[in-house]
Amino acid sequence: MNVKKIKKINYIFNPKSIAVVGASDKELTVGNGLIKNLESEGERKLFYVNPNDNEVLGRETYKKISHIKSKIDLVIIIVHAGLIPQIIKECCAKKVGGILVISNGFSEAGEEGKKLEKEITTMASKADIPLIGPNCLGVINTWADLNASFSPINPQKGDIALLSQSGSMVDAILDISAEESFGFSKVISYGNEADLTLEDFLLYLKNDKETKVIALYFEAIKNGQGFMEAVREVSKYKPVVAIKAGKGAQGQKAATTHTGALSTDYEIYKAALKQSGAIQVDSLEEMLDVIEVLDFQPRCENNIAIITNGGGLGVLATDYCEEMKINLPELENKTIRLMEKEESMEKVLTKRNPLDIIGDAVSARYEAGIRSLLEQENISGLLIMQSMQIMTEPLENAKIIVELNKKFPKKAIVCCFAGKKLVAEAIEYLEKNKIPNYADPYRAVNALNNLIKRK
Repeated sequence: MNVKKIKKINYIFNPKSIAVVGASDKELTVGNGLIKNLESEGERKLFYVNPNDNEVLGRETYKKISHIKSKIDLVIIIVHAGLIPQIIKECCAKKVGGILVISNGFSEAGEEGKKLEKEITTMASKADIPLIGPNCLGVINTWADLNASFSPINPQKGDIALLSQSGSMVDAILDISAEESFGFSKVISYGNEADLTLEDFLLYLKNDKETKVIALYFEAIKNGQGFMEAVREVSKYKPVVAIKAGKGAQGQKAATTHTGALSTDYEIYKAALKQSGAIQVDSLEEMLDVIEVLDFQPRCENNIAIITNGGGLGVLATDYCEEMKINLPELENKTIRLMEKEESMEKVLTKRNPLDIIGDAVSARYEAGIRSLLEQENISGLLIMQSMQIMTEPLENAKIIVELNKKFPKKAIVCCFAGKKLVAEAIEYLEKNKIPNYADPYRAVNALNNLIKRK
């Protein structure tokens, strides 16, 4: 992607003025929901175009784009597909910065829709105006206080960019993550990719200073080679976490009718994504687990230690580590001597990795064990496990973990405080301080596995 194109895309994500064609006072409509989002976020010039109403939400409306005298950075279109070519023509004449087409009824709807899509794309391309969509939810830029979508959720500001071929999947992910401790930088529902493509957005986000991790949901790819090249380039700098829908024959058929793009064999995608450096996930829960750990903790080498006050948890974690080919290095004599100097560690008779500090471990024993493991040079990451006993001090343990994480910032820490009600306060403290916690040992090990830098 060239510098000129990136500058043009900035009109969409950082607009100073927006015109909405299809703005409406009618409740429970896309045109109403979108302008309410725009009015609730940020301060910028808003112009509403509606030939049938004189005002919308108290604002005077315009009959046409051409009637607006001010410069327009972004035009959002929410009208019947058949009306859109004329509106695009007006946008081109006015030389607007960018266009976002929310409306459906294009390539996903059949041959007539494909012709309409080609017509509007050709016009926008000739005028050198970037276009997102059609058939999409819209875009969100939390760092610019922009919600140019009809999503019912305003995500909290954060480091994760979400790219999705499906608008409904955006809503699902934002809703599930609403109470989590991580937030989003950009949210892009790109729909049919008539003009701007998934590859364009990936390369744009590569240079986006507010984005640390990229999450991607897709069903089908228009340009397989271009997509893989973009993923390969971007993943050198930022992790790309991808979930592919439409794995089987019925799913592929559904994907074609959804966005008008052809799906293909899942195994081909799987191999290509792996070669390109993407992190593949198989569920929304796994996607949220992985983007959280990548957002919160540093990547690490394949040398992980486990500390637990519950033998069963440790055994499960060890099994999962073996399955995922995670290396559990032996404890060095120096590490063992450090532990033996600690009075709190006297009851711990067997000092190896995984380190079982046994069920009656109080916070002092956790602190001594964790510090000793982090001191060992070839231990790059640590899984801290806790099961609740009468003497367990979950909040104190959480505070110790946060402080030690500050002292060893280059080492990855993931927690598995197994439970719910009794550990809720401790988990909240951990998450607020960027320490991810997973109640299930498998999820915790899998999260760590995705932090490991593998050749």
